[in-house]
Amino acid sequence: MDIDLPDEPDDEFVALLTSHQVALRLYVASLLPGSAEAGDVAQQANITIWHKRSEFEPGTNFKAWIFAIARYKVLDFRKQKLRDSPLCFSEEMEEIMAAELPAVADDLDARQVYLRECLGELKPAQRELIEHRYFHHTPLEQYARSVGRSAGGLRVTLHRLRETLARCIESKLVTQ
Repeated sequence: MDIDLPDEPDDEFVALLTSHQVALRLYVASLLPGSAEAGDVAQQANITIWHKRSEFEPGTNFKAWIFAIARYKVLDFRKQKLRDSPLCFSEEMEEIMAAELPAVADDLDARQVYLRECLGELKPAQRELIEHRYFHHTPLEQYARSVGRSAGGLRVTLHRLRETLARCIESKLVTQ
């Protein structure tokens, strides 16, 4: 990803860190499946990344560097929560996940771009239903009444729209 970097070193670092936030948060969330505290761990990783910014060597792989810091924050979090955690991975599984997840994060950026494109290909009523379901906090039943449809029918439509969006994204990934 090419970005215009400002002249100040801290500004450059902030620009780099900001451009990698989605990938960092998804990486942490993937290492802490089902944990409501993944956002907090990602924030702790951001704090550590900021404090260690002088240790980053420009020209090296920034994403790999921040993912390594995030991984250690996840490990620290797991140690603290070990007795309360219903899910705990072995060290071997941790190594496998840590090795493979950065490649998945690269793919997520492309998927996000293609999702926007695919949403743009939907009919306005379909887009409105998706937006209502994923961006508004009102019950589906209330939305169903407002559009004169049953909530069950909207659930079926949402299922079909998710499948349509998934196929659209996959087809765009294949042709990239």
